Formats: sequence, C-alpha cells, structure tokens
Amino acid sequence: MIPRTSILATLKNALARSRIVVLAGPRQCGKTTLARELLDEESVNYFDLEDPSSLARLDEPLTALGPLKGLVVIDEVQRRPDLFPVLRVLADRRDTPARFLILGSASGDLLRQTSESLAGKMERVTIGGFSLGEVGIQEEDRLWLRGGFPLSYLAQSNIDSLAWRKSFIQTLLERDFPQWGVRVPAITLQRFWAMTAHYNGLIWNSAEPARALDVSEPTVRRHLDLLTDALMIRQLPPYHVNLKKRQVKSPKIYIRDTGLLHQLLGIDSMKVLLTHPKLGASWEGFVIEQVLQIEPHDEAFFWATHQGAEIDLILRRGNELFGVECKRTDTPRLTPSIRNAIEDLGLKHVLILYPGIRRFPLSDQVEAVPADTIVKGISLFE
Repeated sequence: MIPRTSILATLKNALARSRIVVLAGPRQCGKTTLARELLDEESVNYFDLEDPSSLARLDEPLTALGPLKGLVVIDEVQRRPDLFPVLRVLADRRDTPARFLILGSASGDLLRQTSESLAGKMERVTIGGFSLGEVGIQEEDRLWLRGGFPLSYLAQSNIDSLAWRKSFIQTLLERDFPQWGVRVPAITLQRFWAMTAHYNGLIWNSAEPARALDVSEPTVRRHLDLLTDALMIRQLPPYHVNLKKRQVKSPKIYIRDTGLLHQLLGIDSMKVLLTHPKLGASWEGFVIEQVLQIEPHDEAFFWATHQGAEIDLILRRGNELFGVECKRTDTPRLTPSIRNAIEDLGLKHVLILYPGIRRFPLSDQVEAVPADTIVKGISLFE
C-alpha cells in the first residue's frame, strides 16, 4: 500500500470547503481506494453505481440521499448523470447535513455535466496514477517504465504490467467509451492512439493521421479531444505574445501515462527504452507530468517559434511566467532558445531539469536542477 497523503489532504480540505467534491480521473487510477480511506464501503452512505444493489437503492434518489448525514460517496457517477440535479437540490439545503464526494472516470460529458448542473456548488479534484513523490526517487525507473496506474506499477513483473496495460487499453476502448456514448469503432481509436504515441512531445499536425486513417482532419481532432477528455492525452497549448516572430499555434501532444506510451510503442523493458528513438520524448513527458502535479500554477503552456526557439513548459502564476526545460543530458547549458524566451516572454526564472545530482546556476535567471528535486514536494522555484 503506497500512501497518497497529499491527495488525501487535498480531498479533506476540499470537503471542508465545499458541499460537493468531484474526484475525477481515469479508470483504475486509485479514486475508489482513496474514497474508501474516507468512508467504509459497507457504510449506508457509500454507493457504487457498478453494484446493482446501489443502483436499486437510487431508484428514488431524493428518498435515498435526503436523510443521509456526514460524508456520502457516489462512485462511478457517470453511469447516472440524472443524479446531478438531485445533488444540487440537496446541496442547497440550509442545514447542509451531508457532504457529497462523487467519483467519476473522466469523460468530457461528465466534466461538462458537473460544471453545468453543479455550478457554484462543487469543487473538482483531478488525479492520475502514482507520482514520483509518492513512490520515492529510488523507484524512478520503475515508475517511468510502467507508468503510475497502481495495478501496472505494482505488478509482479514487467510482463504482468504489460498484460495489465494491454487489457486497460482494450477495456477503455471497447467498454468504457461506448458507455459514454462514443460511436467510433474501437479498432479505429486504437490505431489512432498508437499514432499519437509517435507524436509524443511533438507539435500536433492533424493532416498526417487523417491521411493514414483515410478520414477528415476534423474527425481526427475529435478523436484527439476524446482521448484528451479521458485524461489519456495531454494537449499542451501554445503560448502567444505580440511578437514580430512567427509563433507555433498548434498544441504539443503527450501520452500522460508513460506506461501506456511504452505499451503503444512496444517498449517492454528499461534496456529497450534506453535505446529507443523516443527515449528523450518519453523522459520529457514523464518529467512534465511530475512537475504539473507538484508545481503551483494557474495555466500551463509551451512556447515555440518557427525560427526554432522553444521552451518545453511555461507556468503562469498570476502575472508571472516561469519556464521549465527538460534535458536528458549530463551537461545542461544555457541555449539561445532559453535566452530568446527570457527576452521575448519576460520569464522570471527558467529551470533546466536534468538527471544529475547537483543544482547550479547558469545565469541570474537560469538554473540547472536535478529532476529528483521533484520528490521533495516543494516548489522548484523556491
């Protein structure tokens, strides 16, 4: 059992502030396990909507939920979207005897329904699999290779981990997406997902996958948005400022879980990973996901120009911008791209994260920082 102390603290704080908290994340990322640490699944206040008995209890939702006090957990809420208006009514009661924690496997419809039905009444917490801070720096290679999904990371062997990830992909495409109303054939989405793995860390171009699948570019963009809604893909948007330079306007694409990325690329061991052409892109995506989990920010972007200048990650905090470069090298250095970004964007500070052991300055505004600093759980820019 790997404790997820930080996420539990975030959940408890959210429940103290808000009458309804939505815990969203992909299937099998640990949402139910977290909820069971707050409320025993045998409690009358626990509803698992994949359990027929829980579904039966909610045939009359106001009657079932109205008398309950304290914490109420509703798991797999996307199976009963008609509950959202009921939850709004219950949250509007003056005495507010109950707090509701609702869990859902991420989908665009779920997030939109909660935003529309529970606007002003709820707080959303989005989680993924295990982070480097949770498993420890000594497990970095294992987490990077297998990804953070608990059953993949904790598998007895790499073979077992690969088998679980293959099953996960099939289940998501063949069962979960159809339940969410997706009508695209699973085999088409699997081919498309495999194509996006080869775009990992690259600027997205819809034309190439559209030609390969013999579909239109708008169709390809819908496929991409579908996997993004499911928290399988991160579309990192481009940052724009008023410059004379031509700036890239398409997003960069990352498979959010490197275990799934490696499954799609046929990478089954660290030996294969360390000699694979996508090694650098895989490590870059892994580090970016870790940074976004621990680093406070209002928005996240990347920046690139058609002249070749680029910053892997830009974090906005209020009116300040911070830059992050991910370099799998022993000798990080101050590049013209970084100088251009500081000058053109007004970045307050830039960090170059690298797999070394020493933190040292490269200029007044640029530092080389070991990637294992992430596990300390404090801001990298402190």
